[in-house]
Amino acid sequence: MKQKLSIIKIGGNVIENQKELNRFLDVFAAMEGPKILVHGGGKLATQIAEKLGIESKMVGGRRITDEEGLKVITMVYGGLANKNIVAQLQAKGTNAIGLSGADGNAIRAVKRPVKEIDYGFAGDVEEVNAQAVDKLLQANFVPVFCAITHNGDGQLLNTNADTIASEVAIGMSKDYDTTLYYCFEKKGVLMDIADESSVVKHLEPGNYKELLQQKIIADGMLPKLENCFHALHKNVGKVCIGDIEMLDSNATLFTTITL
Repeated sequence: MKQKLSIIKIGGNVIENQKELNRFLDVFAAMEGPKILVHGGGKLATQIAEKLGIESKMVGGRRITDEEGLKVITMVYGGLANKNIVAQLQAKGTNAIGLSGADGNAIRAVKRPVKEIDYGFAGDVEEVNAQAVDKLLQANFVPVFCAITHNGDGQLLNTNADTIASEVAIGMSKDYDTTLYYCFEKKGVLMDIADESSVVKHLEPGNYKELLQQKIIADGMLPKLENCFHALHKNVGKVCIGDIEMLDSNATLFTTITL
């Protein structure tokens, strides 16, 4: 029987609110068994870039990562955001280790090919080094991944944190019974964005298609859910979406996604 592994991706709105971040890290630190944390930090990177006089370019909610932008992202994701989280986890008795995909050759990616839009130094995950990540888990470290990968030729790449969480869960699923949690500020997938209690408790391909047709699921939730179903198709055991309360073993109000 495989050991259970929890992989939690934390949303930017939680990272940038110190009170919410502290609450999340309390819950995360208390979770038993091996676990991995994945985070982004896009809003924080945009704020720092503005202070440095560097324009952040976005198309359809996705960042165009030019050479200067990549420098800011590396500083913010791999430095400020990552080390802040790691230090706070250490204070809560969790022996965290902050990583990018380049560390230990953990996550290798390829530069996104130019089609209609050139996303610059954006990476699409090619391979997760599950053996390297497993060694950290076996040594009782808690890996904390920022949203940076590398291409194996010395180039860092900005990579979507939701995708990293999904690909890490897939990579680890051969040796672990993996549960992937997308933790953000909402209670889950909502029928009515204005009503926090209107959570769709179970989402599977049938009602997912219906909600897409009804335009209930749209915009930023689409790529997140695509990652969820992709993970399930690649043998990840379970995928859940919700807020911090979801990580409590007694929680009932969140979205569970199944095939």
